[in-house]
Amino acid sequence: MFNGSRLGGTLIVVLAALVPACFAGWLVWQSLDGSGEPDEKTATAPAHTGEGKGESEGDGEKRDGKHGEKPDGKSGGNGRHKEPAKPLTGMTVVLDPGHNPGNREHPDKISRRVDIGTAKKECDTTGTATNSGYPEAKFTLDLARRTRTALEARGARVRLTHEGDVPYGPCVDERARKGNEAKADAVVSLHADGAPSGSRGFHVILPGSVRKGDADTRHIAKPSRRLGGDLRDAFREATGERPANYLGDGEGLDTREDLGGLNLSKVPKVFLECGNMRDARDASRLTSTKWRTKAADGITRGIESFLTGNR
Repeated sequence: MFNGSRLGGTLIVVLAALVPACFAGWLVWQSLDGSGEPDEKTATAPAHTGEGKGESEGDGEKRDGKHGEKPDGKSGGNGRHKEPAKPLTGMTVVLDPGHNPGNREHPDKISRRVDIGTAKKECDTTGTATNSGYPEAKFTLDLARRTRTALEARGARVRLTHEGDVPYGPCVDERARKGNEAKADAVVSLHADGAPSGSRGFHVILPGSVRKGDADTRHIAKPSRRLGGDLRDAFREATGERPANYLGDGEGLDTREDLGGLNLSKVPKVFLECGNMRDARDASRLTSTKWRTKAADGITRGIESFLTGNR
């Protein structure tokens, strides 16, 4: 026989037990944002590991192919860049800073004559200076050192004919010999001119084709002309200077057969006259450290163009 009062009591007990359980389930559902996925604001971030860092910084290529260079590229998956190319590796360059700051103290030494093949000339000279007294010998040493730094950064082996650490000289025949003994791929002798005021600009001196005594430039005349042309173009571009308006061919190139440093060279060699120290406007550039940095860059680029063939 059905007992309504007992059934009612049982239902009340069951409902009393289910209501709290349902309420708890509803709270859990709400914490999941009603979708079964954790709320971004309340979810616990995963701990950082070495592997996770590698994914975010080094595996861009694996994820979307855009953020990481491929293994043959210039940067690796670890974010570090490959060492820059050094196009002059294995090549030797000799820089010849014209004159010597100590030459003035040894007039008898530098005035003795040496054989240059076509004639005999002084061992060396004092060089020129600006009207304010800035000497050519100081200028050439500073420029040679700046150029050496730039060339070595490109992988070249660089030698200077002197560092200003000898009392005078070297003599012009010894300067040529240093380039020959180094088996240099290119030699550049650095100078500044002492022409009358109003004569402006730079020029490159090339060896003529000479065959007399110890002088024989027949096999270096042609490559030296290429070196001179590349040097002229790069120097003009880097410094903004114009070719000399007072000598040469008007294009910054001048050929001579009376310079021992060229006549006795067995390797491609040129002289660079960077400007006229006796002209106030040229002198303002030659005495500027900022300008000399530009000049060193131009010389470096010119030598690199000659040695690599990249123009």
